[in-house]
Amino acid sequence: MKHSLCLLLALLCSTLTVVGQRPPSISSPDVHPDHSITFRYYSRNAKKVTVNGEFLTAPVAMTKDTSGIWSVTVPPVKPDIYPYSFSVDSVQLADPNNTYIFANERFKRSIVDVPGDQPLIHSLQNVPHGKISYRYYKSATLGQTRPLLIYTPPGFNPNGKTKYPVLYLIHGGSDTEETWAKVGRANFIADNLIAQGKAKPMLIVMPYGNVRPAPMSDFTKDMVNDIVQFVETNYPVIADSRHRAVAGFSVGGGQTLNIGLTNPDKFAYVCSYAPYTATDEFKKNFTDWNPNAEQMNKQLAVFTISVGTDDFLYEPVKQNIAMFKGKNLKLDTLIVPGGHTWMNCRLYLANTLQQLFN
Repeated sequence: MKHSLCLLLALLCSTLTVVGQRPPSISSPDVHPDHSITFRYYSRNAKKVTVNGEFLTAPVAMTKDTSGIWSVTVPPVKPDIYPYSFSVDSVQLADPNNTYIFANERFKRSIVDVPGDQPLIHSLQNVPHGKISYRYYKSATLGQTRPLLIYTPPGFNPNGKTKYPVLYLIHGGSDTEETWAKVGRANFIADNLIAQGKAKPMLIVMPYGNVRPAPMSDFTKDMVNDIVQFVETNYPVIADSRHRAVAGFSVGGGQTLNIGLTNPDKFAYVCSYAPYTATDEFKKNFTDWNPNAEQMNKQLAVFTISVGTDDFLYEPVKQNIAMFKGKNLKLDTLIVPGGHTWMNCRLYLANTLQQLFN
């Protein structure tokens, strides 16, 4: 009996010790009415903690209080959605107190949403909302089952008489099929523009575009042969080129050019955002390329390339724009300030959605 009592007391003391060591409850990030932001992180043992975000020109040091909570308040930030991370003794970490995580296979970052005084185009507004569904399809090209997200517009009825056009929207390298929804807010942008009468009701298909270790060209085949077939077999859509669009960012922007411009009979809308084109597939497709410009200009209802002036791909994108225009293709461009960011991606997408299927 005495032994059992001693054991019970030992266990109780151990439990109290663990509870006593539990990190305190922290709120981070806190966005203030003036658009300044407070970040917090708990560590008694860290020597240096900084916050880094695309709203900052350089990492900002955080300071530690006596309880081990590191914090900093950054000056007012332009309203938008931004990725950020902490550097803890030179190790990059997502904010452990923020469940809003950037959907990416390599970068471990969190997201902070700084709302505007007036609703931004990507914000949740009091309008009819579409639906995002998580789906899987069988890729005969890649020999595997693969994920994709599908946005269906407000009022969508899978068994109704209405048939819809489709935008196939591709993420950047190391992003995932969730990034256009979770970071790009493609669904909210579509909801808001449809409600304003500025965009047509459409499906937006967001596939998983990474095919490593397969060649990138296999994704082109997967899109044309497998993804489009899956969508047109399972959804009430209009199955012709004038009701299909393809768009994408960065690596996805390069994939957009490869997919759309080699298949103008299948995609009448080709919208590329800051495309990364230093790939074997792009070189194979467009080195010594001699398109029938007259025919392609009839097939392509919209062909656009968008990029920011501070984007690290700005110069090669300008060269590609010149190359396509030199082939006498009708090409519209959207050149804006800013870099290779998802802040610009939301702007590009909002512009694209108003150009499609008119």
